[in-house]
Amino acid sequence: MRRTSQALMVQGTTSDAGKSVLVAGLCRVLARQGIMVAPFKPQNMALNSAVTEDGGEIGRAQAVQAQAANVVATVDMNPVLIKPNSDTGAQIIIQGKAHANMDAVGFHDYKRFAMPYVLDSFEKLSSRFDSVVIEGAGSPAEINLRANDIANMGFAEEADIPVIIVADIDRGGVFAHLYGTLALLSESEQQRVKGFVINRFRGDISLLEPGLDWLEEKTGKPVIGVLPFLHGLNIEAEDAIDASHDIKSSTKLSVAVPVLTRISNHTDFDALRLHPDIDFRYVGKGERLDNADLIVLPGTKSVRDDLAYLREQGWDKDIYKHLRFGGKVMGICGGYQMLGNTIADPKGIEGSAGSSDGLNLLQLDTVLESEKQLTNVNGTLTLENRSAPFSGYEIHAGRSTVGDKQPVSFDDKQFDGAVSSDNQVFGTYVHGFFDSPEVTQLVCRWVNGADIESFAINDEKESAIDRIADAIEQHLDLVKLWPDLELSGKKDKEF
Repeated sequence: MRRTSQALMVQGTTSDAGKSVLVAGLCRVLARQGIMVAPFKPQNMALNSAVTEDGGEIGRAQAVQAQAANVVATVDMNPVLIKPNSDTGAQIIIQGKAHANMDAVGFHDYKRFAMPYVLDSFEKLSSRFDSVVIEGAGSPAEINLRANDIANMGFAEEADIPVIIVADIDRGGVFAHLYGTLALLSESEQQRVKGFVINRFRGDISLLEPGLDWLEEKTGKPVIGVLPFLHGLNIEAEDAIDASHDIKSSTKLSVAVPVLTRISNHTDFDALRLHPDIDFRYVGKGERLDNADLIVLPGTKSVRDDLAYLREQGWDKDIYKHLRFGGKVMGICGGYQMLGNTIADPKGIEGSAGSSDGLNLLQLDTVLESEKQLTNVNGTLTLENRSAPFSGYEIHAGRSTVGDKQPVSFDDKQFDGAVSSDNQVFGTYVHGFFDSPEVTQLVCRWVNGADIESFAINDEKESAIDRIADAIEQHLDLVKLWPDLELSGKKDKEF
């Protein structure tokens, strides 16, 4: 394959080493210099996904990276997306469309089939953009997954792409991670490694420098830079839920969200979690779903199994008690389906074929179908004769028959959602609802009359991306990354 001279791949010593964030920051750095850049991740395993303008589904991290690059997200930026629906099985999305359901062993063999799609998408991006910044998955040193690899060095070798390896020093053992990862690569793979990036460092850089010198001497690879730990960095996580519960000095409304086993698109709640007027908490296994003004049931990749899990945790009883005491309940996507009367999966789309009784809180009956609804939407939410505009997206296989009033109207004159006759329960298929500040304010007034301030989560996302880019420009040697481009970097070592 023709090599793109400005292409660069970011691989990590572990999951959550900082690959997604580093790629986003590098995209913003290049975009600032007027370089047309696109993000790319050959294979992604995530339940947080986004809908592209060309009507497909990709990992949400790649949508954020496209935002960082100031370009429109397309399906080619993440040609293979794996969405787990059990501990051993997953739905496989190829170039934006659901292709098959298979177990882990089946997908290991299936990767040979997927590689041509990966290379096709990469070639399309390479022909359109000056540079492509590529994110690996997990670690390239996972020996058991090396055969038919399309996510890390297997792709880098096939596409002839240089690689940098990032490690998270906050986890500990950073030198062992970097040295060991390089040692486990083949000779040709080692040769394409341009150097290392150390992420999330706290403290005085002079204390780290002897270790950096040792690493460079032992490996023959340069340390391209050390990125500081950026406190309060609010950028969408690929899959990990931030379950920390920040104690705020004063709030006007409390929200609780149960963590389902296959919770999806939990980024729906970032605008609530970060809002200064809202006390937000995730409720985990063994915990009670109580002490909240609003309970929100989130999306899930396995709605019937997670409905059973919800009942196993006793959360259904918590919800009914919450409603008896005058609380409000909301559901999004799979959570919306749970609030209805029945959920039928006659084709076994999300697991074993069958039907489940819902929570019977909305007049709603759902049938899961093979064809997914994938669309970006704009419209208006109306609750208690007040309205608010929104932008969002839909990703779901269910088709629902609704008997209650539908409070969501789309710009194309279609309707969505349901609100109960007693005005205590509300649900919708729309993800990203709360990213619209007016919707968050309206929902809070609906819950308990709270008048909260406008909070623009999109401004927070932009600020986070710029903070990452600023740190990269200050602490990384960009010339080592792109010697053919006129870039400057690593201005000083002070954090």
